[in-house]
Amino acid sequence: MHPKNLSINDFNYDLPEEKIAVYPLPERDQSKLLIYQNGNISEDIYRNIADHLPENSFLVFNDTKVIKARILFQKPTGAIIEIFCLEPHEKINDYAVVLQQKNSTRWKCMIGGAGKWKEKYLEKTLTINGEEIILKAELVEKLSDAYVVELTWNPGHFSFAEIIDHAGETPLPPYIKRKAEENDEERYQSIYSHYEGSVAAPTAGLHFTEHIFSSLKNKNIETGFVTLHVGAGTFKPVKSENMEGHEMHSEWIDVSTKFIEQLIQNILNGVFCVGTTSVRTVESLYWMGLKAFINPKINFEDLKINQWEVYEDQFLKTNLSPKESLTSLLEYLNKKNLNRLFIQTQIIIAPGYEFKITKGIITNFHQPKSTLLLLVSAMIGEKWRDVYNYALNHQFRFLSYGDGCLIFSSQNPLKKFF
Repeated sequence: MHPKNLSINDFNYDLPEEKIAVYPLPERDQSKLLIYQNGNISEDIYRNIADHLPENSFLVFNDTKVIKARILFQKPTGAIIEIFCLEPHEKINDYAVVLQQKNSTRWKCMIGGAGKWKEKYLEKTLTINGEEIILKAELVEKLSDAYVVELTWNPGHFSFAEIIDHAGETPLPPYIKRKAEENDEERYQSIYSHYEGSVAAPTAGLHFTEHIFSSLKNKNIETGFVTLHVGAGTFKPVKSENMEGHEMHSEWIDVSTKFIEQLIQNILNGVFCVGTTSVRTVESLYWMGLKAFINPKINFEDLKINQWEVYEDQFLKTNLSPKESLTSLLEYLNKKNLNRLFIQTQIIIAPGYEFKITKGIITNFHQPKSTLLLLVSAMIGEKWRDVYNYALNHQFRFLSYGDGCLIFSSQNPLKKFF
C-alpha cells in the first residue's frame, strides 16, 4: 500500500492525560528507557543506554537550539495577543545570519488572538543590559496557514537573537498545559544544542548527559551532529482521514560535508539516530544523493525532498547503495565548492518506507495520530502497538518531557549487534 492511502485512524491509541509528563525529571539520564529488539521488550534507564547499543556503531544527534519563539504583547485594554515565530519569511541561506539581523525582521508566525489585533502596531518594552528597547509588531500579510509579521525595535543595534531572547518565552508544546518557567529555559534544550533556529526541541536528546557521552566513547560508539531546525509543524495534527490529504511540514537541514564523510565511513557499523528529526535528516541525505547521481547537473534548489517523491517509481527503481548515494552527494557539493548543505526537506516517513541508512532510533513516546508515530511504525510495523501498550502499562511518561525508547529496526537488521 502507498503511504498516501494510509488511514490515520489506524495509528490511534488512548493516551490518558496523567501519562503526559508536565515536568522533566530532576536528572536527565534517570528517565526510563524501553528497549525494543527482535520482538523483545526490556527496560532500563537512559544513563545505561551505551550498554544496549552495538559497539563501534554511529550515533547521530540533532544539535539545533530552541529559540524563545513565543512573544506576548499586552494591549492597553489588557488583552493578550501571542505571536509565535515559526520561521523567517524571507529567503535564507543561513539561520545565523537571520538571527543577527538588526533593526527589523519578517517572520512567518502563528497568532493567538488575531481577531483582537485592530491596531497598526503592537508594542512591548524590554530592557537589555540596562537599556530600554521598544519592540513593535506589524501585521503584514495573512497566509493560508499563518501570518507574516514584521518586528522592529528601537534602538536597533541589538540583534534579533538578543531581542527574542529577552522578549520571548520558551515555546513549550501545546500539550504541556502550564506556563513556561525559568527552569524550562535550560531543560527544554539538549546539553549539546548549538545552532539557534528551532521552535520546538528535538526531545529525544533531552535525556543525554556528559556521563552518557563518556560511556558511549568508552564503547567506541562514534557520535556525529546534524542540524535540523524543528518547526511547530512537528505538532501539526493529521486532520485528514487519509494521509494523502495531510501536508507535511518542511524543515531546514544544515549538514557539513565532514559529517557526510563521517556517515560514509560508518555505514557498515550501524547508524542509530537520536530523534525523528535526525532520522529525517539522514534519510533525506540518501535521496538527495540519489538525485545528484541521476542528474549530476541538478539545480541545488531541486535537491529539496518533497513529501511523496521518495515513493515514486523513478527513485525506487534506481538501485543505489547508501555509500554510493552519499558519495554522489559529496561529489556534487565538492564540485560546487560547498562545505555544507543548507536546504529544506519535506520527507514523510510512514509505513511502506524502506530505511536506507538508519538501523535504529532513540525517541520519546509520541502523540496518537501523529506523523512521528507513523515514522516509528515504518521502522517496526504493527509492533509499535506492543511497545506503546507496554509503556502505558509500566509507568512510562509520555511526550516531550517524558521517557523514551531505543528501537532497533525490523528492516534489514544488522547481522551482529554485539
